[in-house]
Amino acid sequence: MGKNNVVAVLVIDAMGLETLEYLLSKYGGKIKVPNLAAMGLGEIIKPGFASRIGKKTDPGAYAARIEQASASADSVIGHREMVGIIDDRTFNLFQGGFPPAYIKELEQRIGQKTIFNKMAGGIEAIELNADEHSKTGCPIVYASKCDPLIQIAMDEAVIPVKKQHAIADTAFKLAMEMGIPVTRAIARAYVRKEDGEIVRTPNRHDAVLPMETKTLVDMLYERNVWTVAVGKTSELVNTNYHDKIKLTNRAFVDPALDFAFVHPKGKDTNPFSAQGVLNAMSAAKHSYRPNGTFIFANFVDTDSLYGHTRDVEGSLHSLEAADALLGVVLKTFRSGDMLIITADHGMAHRSDYGYHNKEDLALLVKRFGAKKPLGGLAEPSKKTLADVGWLTAQFFGCEKEFVSASGTGRFFGEGK
Repeated sequence: MGKNNVVAVLVIDAMGLETLEYLLSKYGGKIKVPNLAAMGLGEIIKPGFASRIGKKTDPGAYAARIEQASASADSVIGHREMVGIIDDRTFNLFQGGFPPAYIKELEQRIGQKTIFNKMAGGIEAIELNADEHSKTGCPIVYASKCDPLIQIAMDEAVIPVKKQHAIADTAFKLAMEMGIPVTRAIARAYVRKEDGEIVRTPNRHDAVLPMETKTLVDMLYERNVWTVAVGKTSELVNTNYHDKIKLTNRAFVDPALDFAFVHPKGKDTNPFSAQGVLNAMSAAKHSYRPNGTFIFANFVDTDSLYGHTRDVEGSLHSLEAADALLGVVLKTFRSGDMLIITADHGMAHRSDYGYHNKEDLALLVKRFGAKKPLGGLAEPSKKTLADVGWLTAQFFGCEKEFVSASGTGRFFGEGK
């Protein structure tokens, strides 16, 4: 590793391998993902689908089919496993809403009544209760259909954003005090357009489980590796970063790049994440980084826009769009850099909703300028999502601390 080299981890949200295989089984059209194919994606999916992805053409790339070692399929749990936290806890969904005692105490602490308290999809919960919320000012409390978390939806015209964030913090703190097993409490900010359409805004706020052990990000931060979170990664792995990039305004996406916003209503966020990665890569090249740069980025559209709605064609088109963004990002890497691509979980398409699923995931790695896959890094033997952290720790020379602090030695053989 050179002094100014970069490791970038790009998470294609909810695009597990079983999810991808399901999508391909339901869609007969062509799919174009040349960059993912070149890195070996077609080699690790079931043989019947391999030809539709394409052949591995990069001899320096490494591809593996890995598992999630943690017990639950959740965005928080998946991203944290990547940085060394194996979570053996299981979390249940709240099909009947949250306990009455919890709601009563929450209302006392925030000083106002709440409404709904049922399980529902996000937009569904808001659409069902928006009129009452506007009339009464009562926050809309609902349980996620796919994650163990508390969601509180509020119109920005009714409850100011700053207060929304405080309500989410209060809800999460109370849940921890009462032993309610959730990973997050989310303030879901939204607005109503003139035509009545409800649109969730970027002003959401996640109150997240505290991390009880040191993460890879902390180790790199302490070693003066410049750490950058792009997109929602800093909300999921909420620790020390030198820089957090979360773009939400198209004015900050370079028009010369001609990034495609493919969602019918232009709700894409992946172009923002790609621009954020490009900004971080540019800074890594032109700023003094004594021990290199670590970039941790999430591309969420395959989950939030298409996964939960079970949009098969939309999910695959979103993957194609992510691959096209990847093509631009790839051009910014230099010899000695490393790119890792994976997913945090899968998405099970059931009759009523798309649910997060614990399943096999892709691990695609490219060492730029290397003559062989992984460029001399040790290949982990048990193939888990923690391999992301293990490979990155090796790159930056802190693999022994990684397995010691995180307790992942059982997966990697105590830093060998």
